[in-house]
Amino acid sequence: MRICVLNTGGTIACTGSPLAPMPSNRFADALRDLLGHSLAASLPATGLHFDTGLRFGDTGSGTLDSTDLRPLDWCKMAGRVLELYDLFDGFVILHGTDTMDYTGAALSFLLNVTDARGHARATLSKPVILTGSQLPLLTETPDGLVLNAASDGLLNLTGALAMTHLRLPEVMVFFGGQLLRGNRTLKSSTTGFAAFDSPHLPALAHAGIGIRHGAAQPLTGPASSQQALDHTDAMALAQAQLDAVAQVIDAQSVAQLPAVPADGPLMAHLIDAALASGATGLIIQGFGEGNIPAAIVTKAALHRAQDHGAITVIASRVTDGQVWAFHYAAGAWVADTGAIGCGDITPVAALAKLTVLRAAADHHGWDNATVQALMQRSLAGECAATDHSTGPLLAGQSLSVADVALLNDADDGPVLRQGDNILWRAGGAGRLQMRGDRLVLVAPDGGITWSSPPASPQSVLTIAANPPRLMLVDPADQAADITVFCHQG
Repeated sequence: MRICVLNTGGTIACTGSPLAPMPSNRFADALRDLLGHSLAASLPATGLHFDTGLRFGDTGSGTLDSTDLRPLDWCKMAGRVLELYDLFDGFVILHGTDTMDYTGAALSFLLNVTDARGHARATLSKPVILTGSQLPLLTETPDGLVLNAASDGLLNLTGALAMTHLRLPEVMVFFGGQLLRGNRTLKSSTTGFAAFDSPHLPALAHAGIGIRHGAAQPLTGPASSQQALDHTDAMALAQAQLDAVAQVIDAQSVAQLPAVPADGPLMAHLIDAALASGATGLIIQGFGEGNIPAAIVTKAALHRAQDHGAITVIASRVTDGQVWAFHYAAGAWVADTGAIGCGDITPVAALAKLTVLRAAADHHGWDNATVQALMQRSLAGECAATDHSTGPLLAGQSLSVADVALLNDADDGPVLRQGDNILWRAGGAGRLQMRGDRLVLVAPDGGITWSSPPASPQSVLTIAANPPRLMLVDPADQAADITVFCHQG
């Protein structure tokens, strides 16, 4: 397996006092000299390439502390991966811990391309793993660079390299023995070696005595060979999107604002200040399920954000929380301002996602409504999907797209609603699932109480938009509207 190691800087590649990232070529030479034989012995049948072609700025070391990385630097990393894509089977990116979670999220959107409905057009097919350390991997001595025996960097580097052999087709973070989905990751400690956590999704894999798969299901990768970035057409789509995004991404000033328990116009002033500075999006971290202290001036400020064309996303400051419907009176008024909830996406991933989508909008011809809809869909596993399922729709569960929802009521069975209007009802309680060529409602005793007309064995249940209705379609039909449920059983 051929693995490319890219160095952006960060603590793992720092030396000196105060600590500062060393040039990529010096760090690469030191790793070859000090670790070359050990890495070759521990990773048999693996070819390692320490790349020095990724640079940030034309002067200095060409590497940066992650605190100083900006959105355009996300594009530089993605661009280097695309440039070298055909030469390697996996990529390990050495990165500082301060903004590793932002980069892990951003790369997942920059290395995949979707259409206006969130359907994949070009998909990452190889592992991209970010790692780093809390202590420098190397120490400067009068005799030159030596390994820092106290550092966590060696275990993180070797662990990330080993994890590429799982060949999971997504952007990930490896740290402290855990392989986490990049756009689900949050930095959780400044002092512990287990510095990152994934509050809404278990680990993809664990490193210890060997590698163990985790509880989370990896992303499935490309649906066809033509969709994989290995294919020239898919690569062209990804490169065109990245080129367009890189031109405008630094102009997408997405502000992340906390709700605070304060009286008066403070919240409104924060929103207005962000808008005055040119913010094209707002990520507001509310309390609980996205509740924000009610104030007339705050509501007016959110309306001004809508008028300015700034997309406002309400996230939760709670680590293990989600924001969809605003159930409490303290948050119900927020929906009237045009602000949206995006489920269990972290505020970090929400900022990266909105920044990339806003930057890609003109290239794809997306308006604000499309970007808002995409923010609420799972594009790269960054949030729990509410518009599709890979298993039966059990009693009490629901799927929704915009204002259309399919609810499997515990008493009345599946009901398709648009607001208060019932568009379709199967009748009877049970679980809704695919059986062969039909969509069926299976009663608690195992009997089938409702069955759809026959369709192909690969059919999916789809909500059509005009008019809203329930359909069974073949997923190969590119004209199909919004897929909300899929199961073979």
